[in-house]
Amino acid sequence: MSTVVNIDPEILGGTPVFRGTRVPIVSLFDHLRGGYSIEYFLEDFPTVSREQVDTLLKEAQSMTLSGAPAA
Repeated sequence: MSTVVNIDPEILGGTPVFRGTRVPIVSLFDHLRGGYSIEYFLEDFPTVSREQVDTLLKEAQSMTLSGAPAA
């Protein structure tokens, strides 16, 4: 279970968001796919901390390397 992801049906209909925010996790990956930096993402979404982003990316990497199915 992620320490930085929150899934709650009362927040954006259950869309995974950064814990303590209403910022969808997919927004980070959309920014990265679009060629934007993490710093740019953090400027766009100041309620998300650098620590949250780093933790999420480490968790995603760990899941990928372990072959765990994506949630």
